[in-house]
Amino acid sequence: MRIFALFAAVLAGCFGISAARAQPLLVSHAERAAYHSLQAAIDALPAQGGDIQIAPGIYREKVKVFKSGVHIKGSGRMPGDTVIVYGDGAINVGGTIRSATLDASGDDFRLDNLTIQNDYALNSANPASQAVALSVTGDRDIISRVRLLGAQDTLFAGKGQNGRMSRQYFSDCYIEGHVDFIFGNAKAYFRHCELHGIANQAVVYTAQSKAAPDEDSAYVFEHCILTADSAARDVALGRPWRPYATVVFLSTKLDAPVVAEGWREWAPGKTNSLRTAYYAEYKSTGVGANPAGREPYSHQLTDGEAAKWSLKAFFAGATDWLSAGPSRSE
Repeated sequence: MRIFALFAAVLAGCFGISAARAQPLLVSHAERAAYHSLQAAIDALPAQGGDIQIAPGIYREKVKVFKSGVHIKGSGRMPGDTVIVYGDGAINVGGTIRSATLDASGDDFRLDNLTIQNDYALNSANPASQAVALSVTGDRDIISRVRLLGAQDTLFAGKGQNGRMSRQYFSDCYIEGHVDFIFGNAKAYFRHCELHGIANQAVVYTAQSKAAPDEDSAYVFEHCILTADSAARDVALGRPWRPYATVVFLSTKLDAPVVAEGWREWAPGKTNSLRTAYYAEYKSTGVGANPAGREPYSHQLTDGEAAKWSLKAFFAGATDWLSAGPSRSE
């Protein structure tokens, strides 16, 4: 099987066979599998990328995806059947992004039906630290039916090299953590995702980092659900990592005890970014919904204002790249 997979990769590289036509590379712990690690399969792909299927199992490895057009899919029945896990903390590796279990910087990246985990925080002997599960910085990236497990800084959805803006689409995902666990400066749209705050003295779902008013970036959450452990405390929708942080929740069910004001200052008494950030909600429901008590600088959107944040409007009509992802409604 390994010889066949290598031959398919060579053919794709030599003759420009598209990822859709090339034979997927297989990753499994089974003795006869083509590859026993995800990184080995990624390295074997041609320069233009290709498809990889991962059999159910737990794969403890640190993964980097620099090539574009890499499509990775778990072949199990559920996302929890296939787990990529590692346990680096920023404090040990010299930087937050360096701690990522999976670091994907190539464009047209696809991730489907598996779990990415950073289990650094599960070791009580480890000092507190940021510990990223997934870092994604490519353009036109689609993440669907993926579980992202961590604590502080679980998902980095950020810009690409040289400050190039990255468009990203997340659908039907489960993302858990506590402090700033979805952070960065991408142009990212989340649909039908669950954001879960784990037990901690403080939970902050987002830390978007738009730094200038003319940057075309934001996080939009549409028809998502926010939940939290019973021991989660001081639960907030977000805080501005940079002065023009932009986060919008559309028709979101807040099944978590979100603080009345909803949003937090980055460093109370030291920063004053809530007045420049753009934080908004539209028709939030659930125990955490409290439009009358929200931070005065935040916004409760009208129907017309909310329409400007729809999927099609958000990507300015340029949504052809999403046809490779899961089915969706406009």
